[in-house]
Amino acid sequence: MDKILLFNRWDLSDVNVEDEGLKAHINLEPIIVPLTYGRYTTTEFHKNMMSIVERFINKLRVPGHSGKRHKITSGLCPAKTQVLNKAVREAFEKIEKKTGKNPVQVLVKAIENSAILEEVASYRLGGIIARKAVIVSPQRRLNLALRFLAQGIYKASFHKKKKLADVIADELIATAEGDTKSFAISEKNRLEREAEGAR
Repeated sequence: MDKILLFNRWDLSDVNVEDEGLKAHINLEPIIVPLTYGRYTTTEFHKNMMSIVERFINKLRVPGHSGKRHKITSGLCPAKTQVLNKAVREAFEKIEKKTGKNPVQVLVKAIENSAILEEVASYRLGGIIARKAVIVSPQRRLNLALRFLAQGIYKASFHKKKKLADVIADELIATAEGDTKSFAISEKNRLEREAEGAR
């Protein structure tokens, strides 16, 4: 029996998740086309049943707002499924060519490197707003990592001549290598420094 390969090209059976906290939340079941038409989105925790590649593509479709004043908006993102699937497939080909590794392994490593461990929670204490460092749940770690990656890609590609596939490949490689020039890594470091100051 033939193996099921992602995009008929990449084997997911040899992809490993080293972060024990994220292992239960990153779905690496074999799938040819990462598209389930939103079957698992109606209930929050059913998102874990979706392929991690599909979750990444869905997050690229709507990267979300950044900052309280909404410095980044999702209003001008390409919501076409085929456009994003094609861009991610081309990006994976470029990653494989540049690194010689399975691109899904690079994606997983990028998610692990950009998943924060602590963040700041604000609460009212009498007449003041107090801030306290809290440990982040694995589900939220994954959600935030995907958001940071998508927003970094969006910022690097918006009003630029560079192709979306090139931007995706560069951001994933930089984040997987832990490069501080990556938006996801710098955002993770910023939030963890804030949490350290609020302890």
